[in-house]
Amino acid sequence: MTAILEARPKVGYIYSKKPTSSIVYDYIKKIKVKDIMSKPVTLDEQTTVYNAIVNLFLNDVGTIFVENNGCLVGAVSRKDFLKIAIGGTDINKVPVGIIMTRMPNIIFVEPEEDAYSAAQKIIEREVDSLPVIEKFTEENEEKFKVVGKLSKTNITRLFVKMGEENQ
Repeated sequence: MTAILEARPKVGYIYSKKPTSSIVYDYIKKIKVKDIMSKPVTLDEQTTVYNAIVNLFLNDVGTIFVENNGCLVGAVSRKDFLKIAIGGTDINKVPVGIIMTRMPNIIFVEPEEDAYSAAQKIIEREVDSLPVIEKFTEENEEKFKVVGKLSKTNITRLFVKMGEENQ
């Protein structure tokens, strides 16, 4: 299972000489995003910034995904909330759609993607989490439905689980 040994007919098992780093890489490549993702926190883009901040803290997340009619249209993070709060704007009147990062600038992953490439996207883009989406077409336009969230915490849980399995 770990590919340390190779089975050879009429010979038995032979050491594969495969480096252990490759074994870990192969293991992570087999794990799909759908197996480690968590529940997303989403809001409508008309929600006020104040209510979005309350939601952020109640759900203990760093990023909220913004939807319009059930489709992903953007994302808003703690940094976005901090920027508008420092600016002195009345956060009870401004909709979250004004301050969010809009599509197509949102990087996402799909449920069947492997955990390794998803972790690469998080590192390359320097974000806390990515929406897990399912694509669909409506009125000849490709749209995205948020079905989960993949965060640094999900990736860390995977590493801890891997460590526990090897004890």
